[in-house]
Amino acid sequence: MTRRAAEIRLDALLRTACDVIVERGLANTRTADVAQAAGVSQALVFYHFATKDRLLAQAFAYAVEQDLARLDAVMRSSASPLTKLRRILKLYTPAGRATSWSLWIDGWAESLRTPELEKVSRRLDLRWREDLASVISDGVADGTFECADPAGAAWRISAVMDGLAVQFAVHDRVISRRQFTDWIRLVAARELGLAPQQLD
Repeated sequence: MTRRAAEIRLDALLRTACDVIVERGLANTRTADVAQAAGVSQALVFYHFATKDRLLAQAFAYAVEQDLARLDAVMRSSASPLTKLRRILKLYTPAGRATSWSLWIDGWAESLRTPELEKVSRRLDLRWREDLASVISDGVADGTFECADPAGAAWRISAVMDGLAVQFAVHDRVISRRQFTDWIRLVAARELGLAPQQLD
């Protein structure tokens, strides 16, 4: 098998694993399930991933990297800190129950029991906070935001977003998307010395 063919097969396995995980959950996904869904042998799955924990961690990272690619595009843009903040808050908002948020929530829960998944989850989770803190720092530097502790503000804003996103994604109709958006804007505005309307 050529290197390119191996990369294509690995990518296909990761995409299939993500589909299986969304359907069955991390805790209930077996390597045999992924092999069957991909139409390959279980031995091939183990060839690529060595252990079930590694398969789950890499599939989780693969799914989350799609979100991070969109975040990277925001960070690389030449937009103002305020525009970048608006875009990050929009990216973070769950699009519905069947979104990457179900994987994030499942990943956090399973990370309590799976060290390899916890390392991946922590690394990817911290990326959001670090990038948000960077945007806040840039906004403070150019006078757009008032904030004495950009890193702390990023953590507090993210914590509220995480908590609301769990409620939105897990408990149907507990809060609306409009409430989620309004409350996040309110929290971010208070942290950064803005009026909530500035984050529309």
